[in-house]
Amino acid sequence: MLSKGTNVSVKVETLVLFGATGDLAQRMLFPSLYNLHMDGLLADTLTIVGSGRSAMDRDAFRAQVRAALAEHLPADRIDAATVDTFLARIDYCAIDAGAGTGYDDLAVLLGDRMNRPIGVYLSTPPSMFGPIAQGLKAANIACAECRIAMEKPIGHDLASSRDVNAQVGDAFAEDRVFRIDHYLGKETVQNLLALRFANMLFEPLWNAQAIDHVQITVAETVGLEGRVSYYDGVGALKDMVQNHMLQLLAIIAMEPPSSVSATAVRDEKVKLLRSLRKMRADDVKAHSVKGQYSSGAVNGAAVAGYADELGTPSNTETFVALKAFIDNWRWKGVPFYLRTGKRMPQRKSEVLIQFKPVPHNIFARVGAGKLDANMMIINLQPEENIRVKVMAKQPGLDRDGVKLKEVTMDVSLSHSFAGERRRIAYERLLLDFIEGDQTLFVRRDEVEAQWEWIDAIRDAWAAVDMAPQNYTAGSWGPSSAIALIERDGASWHD
Repeated sequence: MLSKGTNVSVKVETLVLFGATGDLAQRMLFPSLYNLHMDGLLADTLTIVGSGRSAMDRDAFRAQVRAALAEHLPADRIDAATVDTFLARIDYCAIDAGAGTGYDDLAVLLGDRMNRPIGVYLSTPPSMFGPIAQGLKAANIACAECRIAMEKPIGHDLASSRDVNAQVGDAFAEDRVFRIDHYLGKETVQNLLALRFANMLFEPLWNAQAIDHVQITVAETVGLEGRVSYYDGVGALKDMVQNHMLQLLAIIAMEPPSSVSATAVRDEKVKLLRSLRKMRADDVKAHSVKGQYSSGAVNGAAVAGYADELGTPSNTETFVALKAFIDNWRWKGVPFYLRTGKRMPQRKSEVLIQFKPVPHNIFARVGAGKLDANMMIINLQPEENIRVKVMAKQPGLDRDGVKLKEVTMDVSLSHSFAGERRRIAYERLLLDFIEGDQTLFVRRDEVEAQWEWIDAIRDAWAAVDMAPQNYTAGSWGPSSAIALIERDGASWHD
């Protein structure tokens, strides 16, 4: 929807996908590439080279991709002839990134394609980003027209993110580095920019004069789900707040960019992230809550506690609630409440904009009673829509006084564009990567600004020895998270 603030004009002719046998590639990346192929959005000359540690030939890998498409795509998108032409694009080269072997084999496979633009997509553990970039450089695959895409997280703190970026930056120029946060590929997230900056109706009210507070909730029903080795020691603050939630916050709160180009949009996001007030040891207990789920029930099924799943006691948080402030003119004094956790009662990602009440209720004398303040609810998952709650008069003769009722206006695109297929976020991100459009990707200074804020919280937690509080699986987190917002006279939108 946005895009076309393209600053790397040459399209990729070869896409090399590291981690091609992994879960993300099989579940999301190959189905997304297939959809782009089916819709005629990939150039006929584009070749896809999968890479993994497993030794296998081209036909065996193609069979694996075929099985992944059958499992993860809806039946109406599967066309046998189209699958065959898609698989004809695909080749395979075994590379052991940890051992640093196989890069020369990749160079041989690429042949004269080495002289034309190559895109390298890293669907690997973050610890491999730097070594892979250096391995590509040593094999002369990191050419001037080549680019690289990396999944989050970039490092585990500010210092490590700078180290990763330095290693990658030694092989690829910054305008050839695409850092992925898949939330930015969601239609509703992009629609936030259109909502704010294409409509006079909202932007004049998007400030401290009209908005009481903002809530951002990212709730998951799942627990560790096979991510034991990654998640423990990382926790909810690094896994979810540092990337997805801060990117949402930046889009919601940033100043209007001069254009929709990659540079203009990302400049404003960086300015916003740098305006976040850093937490200190003397206020971190009042402005943050850490939690860890214990045994309970989710969707009617009994589930074990985090420590039971892990097999050992742990200090890792599976829930975080934060009260954040943005120190600039637009948002002075407006609290932003952030909440994320695992083993919540339902899966949802949601932004709530709570407006202030009208300054005077002219209907009070005719029996209308209290007026509910306006509210905007932006749902990202599992449903994608935008709703605005407003006050309206109930039909009637009003013999016993005027009756007002809160009603919901749906301003989502689901009805207006009912015939359009809802695309996987990765379809947009992969196509933008292939075409060289960086608008929906995260710049290095954005990552570092995010880590600076997160590191301050973790340092403050350590200074006060803040331990996670238990909450029952299937609940909305520790009771202190409810108190965090209710002390200010507000409530979480559950």
